[in-house]
Formats: sequence, C-alpha cells, structure tokens
Amino acid sequence: MLGETKYSGFQYGIRRTFHVPLEKAWDYMFSDEGLALWLGHPESPLAIRKHYKTREGTEGIVRIFKPRSHVRLSWKPTHWDNFSTVQLRFIGDDRKTTISIHQEKLSGPEQRVEMKRHWSAVMEKIKDVMNHLAHG
Repeated sequence: MLGETKYSGFQYGIRRTFHVPLEKAWDYMFSDEGLALWLGHPESPLAIRKHYKTREGTEGIVRIFKPRSHVRLSWKPTHWDNFSTVQLRFIGDDRKTTISIHQEKLSGPEQRVEMKRHWSAVMEKIKDVMNHLAHG
C-alpha cells in the first residue's frame, strides 16, 4: 500500500530546495515565527530528550537536535491516540538549502492522507517565506 513501510507503519515525506543560505533557512525555521509554521507555539524552548507541548496541543519529545542539520521528534496532536516521528532535515550551503520533512509511524492510510495534506500546506507557507528571504 502507498506509504506503508515494513517496520514503521505508514510514512510521508516532502522536500523543496530554496535559494536561501543554509544558516539563514535554519535560523528562520527555529525562530518563534518559523516554529509556528511547522510545529506550533512551544510552551518552552525545545531541548534534546525533553518533552515539549505547543499551545495548539501537539506534544512529544525531542530525540535529536543537530543545529544546521536536522531535528527528530515524536509528534502527537490532540486528536490522535498514537505518537509518530517527524524529522526536519536541512541540506545546503551558502547559496541554497533543501528542507525535507519526513513523518513515519503513522497509524494507517487515513493518517498518511491527513499528514500529506498538512505537510503540503506547511511547505507552501515555508516556500512563501523562503522566497521572501531570498529576495528580501
């Protein structure tokens, strides 16, 4: 079935490349404004191996946080019974950056469709901001 993995349930991923330096893209995505685009509004700063909760109710634990590279965290919105895993990866240099969002451990095809819609909309917002940063 589309998006089903052998060991981690269902998954979805999306990636885009922007003409923005890696450092600038990373710094924006982990600013308050950037976090609001993809995670929500954390009630406290993100820290490795620490629980986080957003004002919107999404919660999880930050598993990996490697500045200018990637973050991996568990992710559970209020209307879900299960935790999934979300990873944001940044690959780039001083001219361009690829931002990749990957989510796994989705419970089934319905969650995959929900998250495909969600992350596609998030990536459109990220694209708007990155295009502004590239020309601003």
